[in-house]
Amino acid sequence: MGMMKEFKAFAMRGNVMDMAVGIVIGAAFAAIVASAVADVIMPPVGLLLGGVDFSTLGVTLKDATPDAEAVVLKYGLFIQAVVNFLIIALAVFIAVKGINSLKRKEKVAPAPLPVPTNEEKLLAEIRDILKKN
Repeated sequence: MGMMKEFKAFAMRGNVMDMAVGIVIGAAFAAIVASAVADVIMPPVGLLLGGVDFSTLGVTLKDATPDAEAVVLKYGLFIQAVVNFLIIALAVFIAVKGINSLKRKEKVAPAPLPVPTNEEKLLAEIRDILKKN
């Protein structure tokens, strides 16, 4: 039972919960970016390149037979995946840069010097008297 308690303590830590929320949001963001790239970005790019549909771009390595499907190298889907990655990487870079700038702004000012005790004040007075003599 000790392992279950240890796992519960680990799973309920703030960092683990934050990470779980980040993963869920990241997956949703990746789906949004994938749709944006496939449905919004790539069609106009394909149109500008002469009506190319990137999702169908590929090279047939082996034609289909009655027993097996065709073997196709789908480089158009790879190009879409690269664009997805670049957009997500840019978004993460901007988010991390923003968080880092906020952390720099909230740096704690140096703590004030401690107030000297009565003993330290007396020792300082004695030191100053000895210096004069």
